[in-house]
Amino acid sequence: METVSSSRLVLRRLRDVMARQGSAQDRLNQIVRVIAADMVAEVCSCYIMRAGEVLELFATEGLRPEAVHSTRLRVGEGLVGVIAATAMPLALADAQSHPDFAYRPETGEEIYHSLMGVPILRSGRVLGVLVVQNRTPRDYTEDEVEALQTIAMVLAELAASGELVSPVEREQSTGIGQMPMRLDGIRLNGGLAIGQAVLHEPRLVIRQVVAEDANAELERLHRAVAEMQDAIDKLFADSDMAVGGDHRDILETYRMFAEDRGWLHRMGEAVKSGLTAEAAVAKVSSDMHVRLNQATEPYLRERLADLEDLANRLQKHLAGNPFTAAASSLPDEFILIARNMGPAELLDYDRRRLKAVVLEEGSPNAHVALVARALDIPVVGRAKNALARIEAGDLLVVSGDEGAVLLRPSEDVQLAVGNRIAARVGQRQQYAALRDLPAETKDGVQVEMLLNAGLFVDLPTLDETGASGIGLFRTELQFMLRHKFPTVMQQAAIYRRVLDQAGDRPVTFRTLDVGGDKLLPYMDDIADENPAMGWRAIRISLDRPAMLRQQLRALIRAASGRHLKVMFPMIADIAEFDAARAVLDLELERQAQTTVDPPAKVEVGLMLEVPALLWQLPALAERADFISVGTNDLVQFLYACDRNNPRLADRYDTLSTPVLRVLRQIVESCSKHGVAVTVCGEMAAQPLDAMALVGLGFRALSMAPASMGPVKAMIRSLDVAALAEFIGALGEVPAHSLRGKFHDFARDRGIEL
Repeated sequence: METVSSSRLVLRRLRDVMARQGSAQDRLNQIVRVIAADMVAEVCSCYIMRAGEVLELFATEGLRPEAVHSTRLRVGEGLVGVIAATAMPLALADAQSHPDFAYRPETGEEIYHSLMGVPILRSGRVLGVLVVQNRTPRDYTEDEVEALQTIAMVLAELAASGELVSPVEREQSTGIGQMPMRLDGIRLNGGLAIGQAVLHEPRLVIRQVVAEDANAELERLHRAVAEMQDAIDKLFADSDMAVGGDHRDILETYRMFAEDRGWLHRMGEAVKSGLTAEAAVAKVSSDMHVRLNQATEPYLRERLADLEDLANRLQKHLAGNPFTAAASSLPDEFILIARNMGPAELLDYDRRRLKAVVLEEGSPNAHVALVARALDIPVVGRAKNALARIEAGDLLVVSGDEGAVLLRPSEDVQLAVGNRIAARVGQRQQYAALRDLPAETKDGVQVEMLLNAGLFVDLPTLDETGASGIGLFRTELQFMLRHKFPTVMQQAAIYRRVLDQAGDRPVTFRTLDVGGDKLLPYMDDIADENPAMGWRAIRISLDRPAMLRQQLRALIRAASGRHLKVMFPMIADIAEFDAARAVLDLELERQAQTTVDPPAKVEVGLMLEVPALLWQLPALAERADFISVGTNDLVQFLYACDRNNPRLADRYDTLSTPVLRVLRQIVESCSKHGVAVTVCGEMAAQPLDAMALVGLGFRALSMAPASMGPVKAMIRSLDVAALAEFIGALGEVPAHSLRGKFHDFARDRGIEL
């Protein structure tokens, strides 16, 4: 209670200083004097972020006055720079012994030994650093660090006001202009759109930081939380997303966040320390932003957008204005620009007018990306400085396929994009007309077309595309959407639903393929320094046999009386396949002892992704019922090239002599030994690459739903005999890429690409 009372007293003094007349610099000078006195510190200094990520000493009590506005540190330089770079507090009894300590002689700080510093944060961004120092070694307590963080909130409003650092300087540093510009990001959902920019969630300005009556503020907070929770329930109930599916699971998880007791408790404690309800929400949100952004688990970092969405909603309810931008006047066709978003925020907007989303952050597994896929909205993520460079009302072109945003495009570009969008609509209609037609070449070769899936939202596309089955069901996506490992019953319900939706069409279930870039929030020892080639997929499953047995048990139960196809990923050695199959056999024997009917038929296969298997194909043929080629990993391992590294994205081509030789070896060996073979990697989803696969002899391709129409159109316009002759004539051309030659072949023969 003593700490709370002390914190309130400091905040009240700071509030009085902020209310006085005078320049922002004068007020800042008074603030550091108040903090030094109340924190019992010989020094209090405030560093403010300038253009170019430079921290400038703006005010100090205790250091030499001539150092003000002359001492500067880069982000990451010195202890102040480290605090700014990490956005984390630092408390040291002997600061000068720290390896990052940087001595500045003009400050006269050599006589001060202990240091405590906190970042000045606003909306999760570092605006400066607040530091106190003492002559003698001092072990700062957690309460003192917490108190200084609370005080930094007051300074954040002053730092963001534009009175200390001109907004013009910030704009100049970001290179804002009125010329056309391209922003590059990553694809979160494909598609093409054009529309006016709408900036998502303009930041609410907190007018009052220090509370007059803590009890009254607590009551306001509790009332706003209750109103927000009721509004979320109504939003989900009224939404056209109310039907079941993975997106529905995501929304339920979001609802759980809104009721999280830890989150609510921390905000209550912040109010008790002397903050208003609005300031408490902002403080807790900022703290969580820093902590989750530092997390190594991608799942936790992705939940950050959900939590920030909730904080924004709560601020609106506190302000008495819970309505969002969706309720205001918006352009007929607009593109939403945001740092990040939660899944419910997307539902706030009129999806008939929302054409695309651009995010400064985001990842393919973020909840907002998964919901956007269900709504068929193009999304580009990791578009750096989008909010700084894009102004409300700017005309934008968003290419989700390329992960690119064109800002203020010329009239010629606008016309070309409009024509492309119209052509895409026409193509979709043409592809829809192909749905019930066979995937058969002009010379009578049948090609089986299958779907890659992993979410319930993918399942209706079986009927929409006319696919003959699911060639790859990624079971790990269901695990990634949960907070703990699903039970056998929960897994069985998922797999049963997939089989029910597929009907008589085959479904190939790939066992858990995690590790690498796919981490589970409840497995804390899964990270690797070299994740693509580390502890992942079947390696984890064999080391955790109980986990594998539970999944196989669930698959067997779900397939009672039906056809079950199980595929093991990342097999590198015959012994691994034998061990995995032995676990499946154990579970089949276990099932035979129950009263539940076993699967009518069981087929067991593997993903061919590791080049070592190329020399084990005859032995594999004796054991496996089918093989599925995962070209994504196979090619990256062939070239020792990380496919997630943007610097290497275009360095190696799948349509090259080495890759084509490997693929020919696989298809010929499988054909010789009578083993069914499918390609389920990205090559199968690209019409030109798929054409090469068919020419090499592959007769089963599995791909994303959006690729079914284009690939089927290519197949129906193809003469396989002529293509096979063309590939044979290429011989051993030592070219970096044969893509141009394949493209010329397709163009000369009128093959649809």
